[in-house]
Amino acid sequence: MKTMFGFSISRKSLIFDYIMIIVGIFMYAFGFCAFILPHKIVMGGLTGVGTLVYFATNETIPVAATQYALNLLLLAFAFRIVGKTFVIRTIFGATVVSLSIGVGEAFFMSLGHPILEDMSLSAILGAIICGLGVGTVLIHNGSTGGTDIVASMVNKLSNVSIGRAMVITDMVIVSSSIFLPFDGTFGERLEARVPIIVYGYVVTFVASYCADMIVVGNRQAVQFIIFSREWQTIADAVNNEAKRGVTVLDGEGWYSKKPIKILMVWCRKIEAPGIMRLVKGIDDDAFITQGAVNGVFGKGFDMYKVKIKSKKNHTTTLQTDTAEQIGQR
Repeated sequence: MKTMFGFSISRKSLIFDYIMIIVGIFMYAFGFCAFILPHKIVMGGLTGVGTLVYFATNETIPVAATQYALNLLLLAFAFRIVGKTFVIRTIFGATVVSLSIGVGEAFFMSLGHPILEDMSLSAILGAIICGLGVGTVLIHNGSTGGTDIVASMVNKLSNVSIGRAMVITDMVIVSSSIFLPFDGTFGERLEARVPIIVYGYVVTFVASYCADMIVVGNRQAVQFIIFSREWQTIADAVNNEAKRGVTVLDGEGWYSKKPIKILMVWCRKIEAPGIMRLVKGIDDDAFITQGAVNGVFGKGFDMYKVKIKSKKNHTTTLQTDTAEQIGQR
């Protein structure tokens, strides 16, 4: 199907995804360079490794240079494990994020002082902006590389979850800031570095939490159960206008003892008001229940993968189907 501008819908959607990935990366780079780096806080990911190298070399080697070099090195090792598509998408994200951080680092570090002098406020604000940026990248199927690559490799080669692998990796990176150059005794080093390490943990946690909220919020789903004499018209309208599947069930009203058709519809939370208006526009007397569901998995929604270890240590992946898909089989 062509749009008025000549683009197919799929191509237009792809272009929009890449634009939003770039916007998310710019947000991440701004949050890091403006609020986190000036306070010498080391956060998780390859950005944190780049920060370690930056301050260990007396601000000689830019964060962006270390980050990009390590991304390419990790991708070279991961190519056969994580697949060509992941590598191509990650190279794009890693390139844009390194360029963005390079520009932001040069500008904000040249100021000679943080924008916000209060370290706590600056760290929290920077973490929130970074998390929102990463979440924006993720919901549009992007990747900025970094520990995503390490976690994906670990997940492919073992039963360790991606989340756990990333947490362990990030904790090691943040904790390594205690070894940065320091003039003084070991006790003075601990006194000076431990608060910075704690800030690093806080930044990493808050950024991860904000990213998760963006991703989870985007995936929240709603289930409708609809009773109506106009069930056929409603089902067609939901299929054709809302572009969502409908499952038709047979029921019986126990009071009337009459058979009735029951419609079940699943949609994204953002689509729920439109479907509600659609149903009420057809049958104002329709009986509707609306409930939030933890997740909807299958075609048109999210893929849920369950890994099962077989006797030969091979991994089997199971994917769930919607009721409509099962019926079509």
